[in-house]
Amino acid sequence: MEESFKFSKIKSDNNTSVKKEIVAGITTFLTMAYIIAVNPTILSATGMPAGALVTATCLSAGIATIMMGFYANLPFALASGMGLNAFFAYTVVIKMNVPWHVALTAVFIEGIIFIVLSLTNVRELVVNTIPMNLKLAVTAGIGLFITFIGFVDSGMVIKNDATLVGLGNFISPTVLIASLGLVVIVILSKKKVRGAILFGIFASTMTAWIYAMINPEAAALHKIFLPAGIFKFESLAPIAFKLDFSFLMDSSKIWGFITIVFTFLFVDFFDTVGTLVGVTSKANMLDEEGRVPRAGRALLADAVGTTLGALLGVSTVTTFVESSAGVAEGGRTGLTAITTGILFLLAMFFSPLFVAIPACATAPALIVVGFFMIENVVKIDFSDFTEGVPAFLTIALMPLTYSIGDGLTIGILSYVIINLVNNIFSKEKKKVSPVMIVLGIIFILKIIFTGLK
Repeated sequence: MEESFKFSKIKSDNNTSVKKEIVAGITTFLTMAYIIAVNPTILSATGMPAGALVTATCLSAGIATIMMGFYANLPFALASGMGLNAFFAYTVVIKMNVPWHVALTAVFIEGIIFIVLSLTNVRELVVNTIPMNLKLAVTAGIGLFITFIGFVDSGMVIKNDATLVGLGNFISPTVLIASLGLVVIVILSKKKVRGAILFGIFASTMTAWIYAMINPEAAALHKIFLPAGIFKFESLAPIAFKLDFSFLMDSSKIWGFITIVFTFLFVDFFDTVGTLVGVTSKANMLDEEGRVPRAGRALLADAVGTTLGALLGVSTVTTFVESSAGVAEGGRTGLTAITTGILFLLAMFFSPLFVAIPACATAPALIVVGFFMIENVVKIDFSDFTEGVPAFLTIALMPLTYSIGDGLTIGILSYVIINLVNNIFSKEKKKVSPVMIVLGIIFILKIIFTGLK
């Protein structure tokens, strides 16, 4: 029987402590607090009021993450997913000219489908069918992915029209601030100081705010600002419960609406699967058979979060890869998630402070966590090409496509094709799970008709 969160089980079953779990929860929150500012910025492009979006972002993240902690007893945090919010705003609403009320309805229906799939254990079956080498590759791939995000946020890596990406200016304020945080984290980690990542974020944030105080004009050019106050709360009324089912009644629009629903469904499904597998394997939380513990409960919490988020007025709520920052700090139980969720709820009233934490201050945490996660690459069996090549493609394509879901898609598809073809020409047959084969067929059809995006 799967167990929910219990305080009495923290130390005895997980080799951790209340203090360690709380520090991990704070760390996870700080590494993903940017969503409080970024999500409203993106979604407000649809015409939705930014103030209400701040409240909805915090409330949906807080409730979903606390549910993850209590119900699944796992250290994972949830919030409106990056990429999915951009698809919601720029593709569905702006490009396809779908009203945001209808787009929220698509997210709501997607969440209902997720709940059904979770209750029937379909999603859990998919998670636990992924081969161990691919699970290890997902961990390493996510590590590179979030490290890349950290490098971009710090300004160490910039866009280059000739080579796509290039090296940034290392004497720019953002790079120097991020570098300070990185040094603090590394030195404190070397000395085994608990909460090293948290201290690194704090040091970078304080430095950034001092810079903004001394030279506000120059700091503003680097998107560094002092907090615009301390307390602030915005009403949810303009966006909450504003679903519009009219497209379901219009024969000329229903198929386009269904396509939108299943695009949300597909991307959220495999981003969540990739994150769960990657973070749990890094934390050595997989069981003897390589399965994610309480995966069914985690997936159901994710599905309920999406449904609730749509009702409150935000795009798809999903499990965040930044949860790995808390795991790196020792988070192993639901108390980590509960702590993060409570901080999101508090952030509704203190949002000016959290919104003012610049991306360059959280970048060091992402870079260091990426370092922690890439360690698992040595456990992959690269001597077997049928295992090693799909693992390599997974690792490489997550950062290069800027998508956990796309990297996992190509990893699974290549695994199925390579091993089925190899079985035809080799005497040593390798069993390929029927679920993996079905996934491979689905991925081929998706690429043919819609591409990866």
